[in-house]
Amino acid sequence: MLNRRRALTLGGLAAGVVGMAAFGRGQRLPDTAAAAGAPAPMSGMDMGGTSGGAVSAPSPYVAPFSVRMPVPRELRPVQRRPDGDVYELALRASRVEMLPGRYTTALTYGGTFVGPTIRARAGRPAFVRYTNRLDRPANAHLHGGHVPAGSDGYPMDLIGVGAQKTCHYPNRQPGATLWYHDHTHQLEAEHVYRGLHGFYLLEGDDEARLGLPSGEFDVPIMLSDAHFDAHGGLIYAAEDTPNRDTFLANGRPRPYFPVAARKYRFRILDASNFHTYHLDLGGAELLQIGSDGGLLPEPVSRREIVLSPGERAEVVIDFSRFRPGSQVVLNDVSGPVLRFDVHGGRADDHSRVPDVLRPLPPLRPGRTDREMTMSVDMVNHVVMINGRPYDENRVDTRIRRGATEIWHIRNLDADVQLDHNMHLHLVQFRILDRDGAPPLPGESGLKDTVLIPAGKSVRIQATFADYTGRYLYHCHMLEHSSAGMMAQLEVFD
Repeated sequence: MLNRRRALTLGGLAAGVVGMAAFGRGQRLPDTAAAAGAPAPMSGMDMGGTSGGAVSAPSPYVAPFSVRMPVPRELRPVQRRPDGDVYELALRASRVEMLPGRYTTALTYGGTFVGPTIRARAGRPAFVRYTNRLDRPANAHLHGGHVPAGSDGYPMDLIGVGAQKTCHYPNRQPGATLWYHDHTHQLEAEHVYRGLHGFYLLEGDDEARLGLPSGEFDVPIMLSDAHFDAHGGLIYAAEDTPNRDTFLANGRPRPYFPVAARKYRFRILDASNFHTYHLDLGGAELLQIGSDGGLLPEPVSRREIVLSPGERAEVVIDFSRFRPGSQVVLNDVSGPVLRFDVHGGRADDHSRVPDVLRPLPPLRPGRTDREMTMSVDMVNHVVMINGRPYDENRVDTRIRRGATEIWHIRNLDADVQLDHNMHLHLVQFRILDRDGAPPLPGESGLKDTVLIPAGKSVRIQATFADYTGRYLYHCHMLEHSSAGMMAQLEVFD
């Protein structure tokens, strides 16, 4: 097994060299951003530490479990129309308290480091009107959403300074934990790192009938990692991934969260740019009920859940199994992430987790097999899918609308032991196998992002229905995609 610290170092090194490589190929950053990765002040606000000697200094120490984890506020529709619900959301720079007693300038949707949660209904459209109050163009991609191309958040489809864009989300897909985040060309890694992200929870009618934990007992948790300067400013540089030493849960460092002695549904998202989490409860059960595309066919008892950037897992934890006053820690292999503090005696709990959740339809025949490779050329400093870096003027894959395809995706970076993952826009897919072996526990449902360890491969199957136009597929280790590990598919009639 590769030493974890060396893996992170290699990942940071690769991120750094491929970040420079992107601009060496004639792709330049917008004039408002420095080549070193330090953005210009947002709306007149100083972003804090961004580059230079401070990159290697550790973040200020914060005692674990000394701050409470917040739950992102929910965004209410400003209008309920016969054709759907209308939401309004502003992109703006805000000063937020992440480290206790220090204020960080973050890029936000709606003024908070984790943007407000949109709870939408499967089958009922939503219209989100984004207003850009930053001092540079940006956009929003609904990660996991099955949406028209014009609302997908294409990297060059940006919302200008002071402009508005209304995105149409039809919500014609099963209930799932989705999220929205920036996808600005070459800057998505930094923009997401600095706070342009939030939850989009699509709820299906079947979930209410199942009796799963709901309301205040249905809690989204966004995990990320960060590197702060002494004043609380976020340090960003592509090569800084090994130094991102502060774990955040909903934007607070290693917090605690009080819980009642009953069942909770947690929707866990890995929103880190590069870090893959190996989560456990110290040997206690994590009952996984969902992944990227929503509920699994049946619950899966887990002792560890692995999430790469962009992946989600829905778990139910029954805290009635623990004595009042217990402290239950969610750990990563690098250290604690979050502590649950069990309060009071056994609480009234009428929720349940049935043995059957959401049966999957039969697999449709896949009529096209495609080979996809992911690799980094460390000599020429190029990151590639199928041997080529991203070019917005090139269509890499053309797919007829309604077609079902099987993709065999291989990670060629065994020599440098560099992991990648693959995220497809537009569709959810099924994992068929990993190097000929069955999918891992928890991978039996619908997915939109899949981890592919160094030297390994996966086969996935997807049906490209409903919408035509150009969409992306890319590594969701965002320093890699920002530097060019991204490709373009076109769905046509």
